[in-house]
Amino acid sequence: MIPKIRIGTDRSFPLVNYLFGPGKHEEHTNQHLVASWNDYAPDPGPNPESHQVAKLADQLDQPVKALGDRAPAKKIWHCSVRTAPEDRQLDDTEWAAIARRIVHATGIAPEGDTAACRWVAVRHAPDHIHIAATLVRQDGRLANLSFDRPKAQAEARRIEKDYGLRQLTPGDGTAAQTPTSQERWKAERTGRTETPRETLRRAVRQAVAGAATEQEFLTRLREAGLRVKLRHAPSGDVLGYNVALPGDRNANQEPIWFSGSKLGLDLSLPRIRRRLADGPANTPSPRPSEPRTDRSAPARSRREAAAVAERAVAVLDEGDDEAGAQLVGAGELLDALAQTSPATTRAELRDAARAFERATRSHVRAENADIRALRSAARGIVHAGGALGRGEDGGTTAMVVSTLVLVALAAARWHSARGHAQQAAASRETADHLRAAYQQAATTPMRAIRDNGRALPEPERRRHEATIRAAIGEPYDQRGTSRKHDALAATLAEAEKAGLDPKALLEEATSWRELDTARDTTDVLVWRIRRIAHLPAIPAQPAATKAGTARTKPAPGRADTRTVPTTPARPATDPSRPAPRR
Repeated sequence: MIPKIRIGTDRSFPLVNYLFGPGKHEEHTNQHLVASWNDYAPDPGPNPESHQVAKLADQLDQPVKALGDRAPAKKIWHCSVRTAPEDRQLDDTEWAAIARRIVHATGIAPEGDTAACRWVAVRHAPDHIHIAATLVRQDGRLANLSFDRPKAQAEARRIEKDYGLRQLTPGDGTAAQTPTSQERWKAERTGRTETPRETLRRAVRQAVAGAATEQEFLTRLREAGLRVKLRHAPSGDVLGYNVALPGDRNANQEPIWFSGSKLGLDLSLPRIRRRLADGPANTPSPRPSEPRTDRSAPARSRREAAAVAERAVAVLDEGDDEAGAQLVGAGELLDALAQTSPATTRAELRDAARAFERATRSHVRAENADIRALRSAARGIVHAGGALGRGEDGGTTAMVVSTLVLVALAAARWHSARGHAQQAAASRETADHLRAAYQQAATTPMRAIRDNGRALPEPERRRHEATIRAAIGEPYDQRGTSRKHDALAATLAEAEKAGLDPKALLEEATSWRELDTARDTTDVLVWRIRRIAHLPAIPAQPAATKAGTARTKPAPGRADTRTVPTTPARPATDPSRPAPRR
């Protein structure tokens, strides 16, 4: 159940007329009162005449009119209360009781107070009601609205439990402001998939990801196509910034500006400056128009980011308050990936970054935390440019996304330990989006690695299988090997050919405790070992599939389309050939 409160300066008539009218899209049906301050206020009924609406509005306005010039500027209190789509349909009696609980909890009309504010509850849809109240009590005093929004939310959580409705997670006041209904209607009318507020919030978060200086941050905003307006003090110092979407204008054809703090408390200029003070080294930033000659940069930056993310997981699992700063750095890393990923994973990574944005904010303050490594990793990804989604780029994308799943799960545990229900839920949602992105990114590279595992000689594959099962605690069957560890066996074989000890690598990779939270332990170990052993994300094709082909004699009258594999000649220095005995 979601209560949403607005304050107005007009009289009651416009609001009451809207509530009993047909609605902006003819969505209002069977409009009627379910409750009022005295239980016998006049009910205009569905689609009433203007004078019927005016009769109810005049009664609501009587205490305000009695004050004359002393009436407050803010006169109207409007609260919509909506149930979740999966909730059962409440009847009028239940809605009336809910309305009385809301006006009691918020101080509009405490129970038993006969001189409280006048209010009505209107129902014009099955799943919600609107409560309209005037902000002057019947005894002439002003209503006490201190903390009315948190009080309404707290009462809604109790109502959900009492009525068996979907129970939402309680908030802590750190969430970003949600789009208003007017913003949503405008976005729908103009064909936008999201409101300008949401588009700007994502663009600002992506601009700050890995930025080294304030000037670089503002330059990125302009390069993203946003309109930017700075606010200056009389001394000339910059106090803040506003952004607007090109073409987004109000009724006076003026740009609709949003300040950073209106997009998110952590996006105000003072908070961004605090983050930039602990930022990465100020390395030159390439311009978008400049060609990127280093084609290996996206893969290298993702591999480095995976290592940094692994360390962030370990810090979060330590559980102290200072570890919470890692969430801000991880959020920048996700924002950097979301804007540079190929089309196959971009949508899921954007959804993951959007969900994790809620997990980066809480009342816990980490004053001495160091997130420079995470911010540097985000900067490297942004500067490396877009990944191709295939070859080494695709493999390292799967590598870093697999690690970020563990970061999201560690964030959920960290928030749950502190009672941050919304942030913990957002972290788990992030993990779900990252798992979906991983499945899209890992399909091709994991298939190539498994093919290498299937091409291993049987004795070698049995040996690696025994090592794997001993490390992860699975019983070993001497009669054969399991196919589910083909990729891990191939990775160990590559490491062994590179001169490394596969058993030691596996023991190191399995020693990190967050491995228990992974759904697919094998995939996590594959990418972890390939990273710490400096193996390529996409292995070389097995020799069996590289073998040459020889033609056979076709049947009379047929084209020659058949081929048979042949074994390629080994070079004299083939390292896989055993050395001759002396």
